[in-house]
Amino acid sequence: MKKLLKVLVVFLLFSSVITSSALASSTRTVTDMTGQKVKIPKSIKRVADLWHANNQVVLLLGGQKKLVATTPLVKKQHWFTIVYPRITKVTAPLAGNQIQVEELIKTHPDVVITADPAQAKTAKQAKLPTVNAMYTDFAGLKKSVMLTATILGGDAPKIGRQYNRELTQNINLVERQVKDRKSTPTVLHIVNSADLTKVDGQKTIINEWIKIAGGRNAITESGNQISVTPEELIKANPDVIIVGSSTTAHARKVLQTNKQLRQLKAVREKKVYGNPQGTFPWDRYSAEEALQVLWAAKILHPQEMKNINMVSEVQHFYQKYYHYRLTPNQAQRILASEN
Repeated sequence: MKKLLKVLVVFLLFSSVITSSALASSTRTVTDMTGQKVKIPKSIKRVADLWHANNQVVLLLGGQKKLVATTPLVKKQHWFTIVYPRITKVTAPLAGNQIQVEELIKTHPDVVITADPAQAKTAKQAKLPTVNAMYTDFAGLKKSVMLTATILGGDAPKIGRQYNRELTQNINLVERQVKDRKSTPTVLHIVNSADLTKVDGQKTIINEWIKIAGGRNAITESGNQISVTPEELIKANPDVIIVGSSTTAHARKVLQTNKQLRQLKAVREKKVYGNPQGTFPWDRYSAEEALQVLWAAKILHPQEMKNINMVSEVQHFYQKYYHYRLTPNQAQRILASEN
């Protein structure tokens, strides 16, 4: 009896070691953008991406067929649906920013990607491996791209490294070409045309690309989407205004019809521009920031950037990363923030 008991104990211990070893070999650990270590399956086949912008990164890295959950906004993003029509069929288990937990669980994700701490908490409570991919600057963008690439596996890390090299090359090219510029225009970045007093300040990725492009942010306060008064904008009196999520024509019309802001130098001199939008708006959280730095520099310093053809640059980017051949007209519409 004692001998049988010993054999049983040894068997159970051995089984425990085998089970632990099998479990360890079927999972791996990634460190997300908040520094949290997250155990995820070794092979990722089903991704629930609840951050609008990061869906574009998944697309760029060739992992779009793994998306089993997305956001309502992405499903309505015109150029995303053109490049990858199947996104319209992917479940969007969100009501506003709130996760519909049952709907999310039904998608059986191997991993959940988010940028919202509240969403991350909800998904973790549902026992789903959850990664935060949020970033606020170019260094963070590169790191977040590689985090997503590591999660996806396969060819994604190779594509991610290639993209990061190209982003760095474009930044270096711009800085080199505008280095001997004659002026440094002040630039106001308005979040969107719906609220002309919501702007982006210092210590943001927007401030970074303004500076790289040879400009200076007209806003001295720090932060994204901060509210200022019309009087503060009049005092800043920017040389150039860039408006997110808007066409140039609409941005100019809205500012020209505003009794207070139409006196701004940029409005009077017609130096108001809508920021381009492709598979996602270029200006804030976007893999197409690699194009944004070129576009912004060409807006601010057309003479120094005259050798850069933005239509060709957009076509090249879409062919290389999305494997989609844009017509010149389509590329021009993206640059004009048009559908």
